[in-house]
Amino acid sequence: MELHLKTLSELRTLLDRGEISAPELTEAVLNQMAQVDPKVQAYLTQTSDLAHLMAQQAQERLQQGERTPLLGIPIGIKDNLCTAGIRTTCASKILHNFVPPYDATVVLKLRAQGAVFVGKLNMDEFAMGSSTEFSAFQVTRNPWDLERVPGGSSGGSAAAVASHTAIATLGSDTGGSIRQPAAFCGVVGLKPTYGRVSRYGLIAYASSLDQIGPLTKTVEDCAIMLSAISGHDPRDATSVNQPVPDFRKSLRPEVKGLKIGVPREMFGQGVHPEVALRVRDAIQSLEEEGAEVHEVSIPMMEQGLAIYYILAPAECSSNLARYDGVRYGLRVGAEKGHIGMMEATRAEGFGDEVIQRIIIGTYALSSGYYDAFYLKAQKGRTLLRQEFDRVFQQVDVLMGPTAPTPAFRIGELVGDPLAMKLSDVLTIPVNLAGLPGLSVPCGLMEGLPVGLQIIGKPFDEATVLRVGYAYEQKAGLLEQLRHPTGLA
Repeated sequence: MELHLKTLSELRTLLDRGEISAPELTEAVLNQMAQVDPKVQAYLTQTSDLAHLMAQQAQERLQQGERTPLLGIPIGIKDNLCTAGIRTTCASKILHNFVPPYDATVVLKLRAQGAVFVGKLNMDEFAMGSSTEFSAFQVTRNPWDLERVPGGSSGGSAAAVASHTAIATLGSDTGGSIRQPAAFCGVVGLKPTYGRVSRYGLIAYASSLDQIGPLTKTVEDCAIMLSAISGHDPRDATSVNQPVPDFRKSLRPEVKGLKIGVPREMFGQGVHPEVALRVRDAIQSLEEEGAEVHEVSIPMMEQGLAIYYILAPAECSSNLARYDGVRYGLRVGAEKGHIGMMEATRAEGFGDEVIQRIIIGTYALSSGYYDAFYLKAQKGRTLLRQEFDRVFQQVDVLMGPTAPTPAFRIGELVGDPLAMKLSDVLTIPVNLAGLPGLSVPCGLMEGLPVGLQIIGKPFDEATVLRVGYAYEQKAGLLEQLRHPTGLA
């Protein structure tokens, strides 16, 4: 029995029946990690000793009759989520030795459920990137083709699920950083509604856009993870006090009468014809099951990239000002005085992509340019949200591609910043509007996964997951996706 290949829900049944033990499952995942992660490089910090201890504790809870959805399940955590006593770097030199004294709220929730932590996952530095090539430490590789990127910024989180070195993982999504790597790696990834999941303990990139979410092998597993991490948190002022349903109960393979909107802007210039074909085939398969499909238009989606690359750098410029070499993290040039030390620390500690975004954001916020750039972008964001609201009066969900292309080659777009940023052009509008978005695999193109994106109304993750589940059951791709060809 190859336990590492199984889904979370399959393993839940085996653990609860006593057919396997939590230490046995953890050992299987750690063995897989030892075999394949030297090739994939999804992990920045492996926590095998802690995993053995947590697995033993989980087994004791199982033997006492306790049953929680994540009890004994090996999970990986993106390296921008604070973990007490475990190094948390944001894949940046400036935090290379930072060990938080506290847990992020989502990490506390996983601990309470009895999850087993197997390690911290690689990412683009401070979550700024679309390929995980902007990590200060290593480049993560796509399990479907080791010469290609896994996407970003949660590339390590997606690659770990695809390569079976974690049963599920947590990532964060500021402009597509869960959904785009999920699409590239052939796994399921969900960005919840802004405010659904507490951001306390998430090291901030752009605070009005960041949201934590799960990456999993199936939609059912995604629903389990979302229920586990959701809920109001008084420590996060943006956390919304909404009831948390058991999202698994919303899953059923029936979509008759459901209204699906297909924004024509999601199939425009830059979307590979083969990607568009796979996605349209997926939508048609739901239409055959009784869903109503309507073409719609959201013109402001075409401005999403421009709006995002004013607002996100502006917030990053503010958030990253705290890295000054004084309180924690890297310190360089202490002999140069306070200002000299800050300059030297930031010059050595931040990578080029982070520096570029800080400069853009500072410029957009500066006197004389604030109204021309930042204020105008905020107005554009409001118009975009209003267009989504208008369309959602007519349909239940929106569907289109997650990314315009499949995974690109390592190094292919590093020298072309615009092309790199365009890989998030279809996901960014969802963050700007604060909506839930799900990426589900919808087939392969030249041996590489393609992602179908399902976008929902605020706090209607239940419908988004239901549609994703219905498509997943109809498509029947799970067995094919269990075996990424790059690891064969």
